Amino acid sequence: MPDIVTMFFVLGVLAGLVRSDLEVPRAAYDVLSLLLMLTIGLKGGIALHGNLVPELVIRLLAVMTLGFLIPLVLYPVMRRLVGLNIADSASFIAHYGSVSAGTFAVALAYTQTHALATGGEVTLYLVLLELPAILTGMVLYALFSRGARSTEQHSIGTIVAESFTNRSVILLVGGVIIGWMYGPQQGQEVTGLLMGAFTVVLALFLLDMGLTAAEALRSVRRRHWRVLTFALLAPMVLAWPGLLLGLLLDLPIGSTLILASLTASASYIAAPVAVRGAIPEADSGMAMLAALGVTFPFNVLVGIPLYAAWLQWLL
Repeated sequence: MPDIVTMFFVLGVLAGLVRSDLEVPRAAYDVLSLLLMLTIGLKGGIALHGNLVPELVIRLLAVMTLGFLIPLVLYPVMRRLVGLNIADSASFIAHYGSVSAGTFAVALAYTQTHALATGGEVTLYLVLLELPAILTGMVLYALFSRGARSTEQHSIGTIVAESFTNRSVILLVGGVIIGWMYGPQQGQEVTGLLMGAFTVVLALFLLDMGLTAAEALRSVRRRHWRVLTFALLAPMVLAWPGLLLGLLLDLPIGSTLILASLTASASYIAAPVAVRGAIPEADSGMAMLAALGVTFPFNVLVGIPLYAAWLQWLL
């Protein structure tokens, strides 16, 4: 039987497809996403408290390298196999090289439910994979596009600044620092409440994500078949770099599963914001359709348990 939090996502999708009047108010969504990002950061920081070792830097650098390599490999795939133009190809590699915080939260809940050992540094994987992918997409667009005026106006420095000041990054990194400073005992009156409510917050967040995914699916057209095929197959291929790197670095089994889930995911928060400003020619709706309408539901419902089974087979 699927984890109970995934059933809230299914409920949202079904409600959206039958055009129910169910909705999560925008203000409530903002609060849920804030609590989710902050709690994820705190969890990582508390796990890091007293456990910082030199090997950690090597692991983080390896993960960051993966953040550059995945979009570089994806670009010719988007151009030649999927048949997208330069702007849309750059947009897609930024989305699919980057990661989904929602997928991360579900994968983290999965490791907790199945008692899989997980390192505290996994929260940092979100930032270390997201920023390189977005930068790579912008740089490749500037290199291959003759009319890159928009990228010149929206400089690489601006993209870096916006990526680091994105509210998700601020909450994640801030939560890691606070959790690392205070650990599991100090500040228990705050951290204990947030930790205890994590699963409930995640369930309500996924309910809203289900409604949003259903809205994206309703806009599917026959001409999108190549993009939709890519969005369905890409997670199963992109999970493997995460699995293999986790095994190579001898990460805990839960950390490896989370890394694989992240490399298999696609961003629908940070990347769309960056791409919309830097590559206005790109069809952002098509990227969101693929990332949120296909890849995210696949990972939540099928992908994460599948990657866990692959990991057990490899071990």
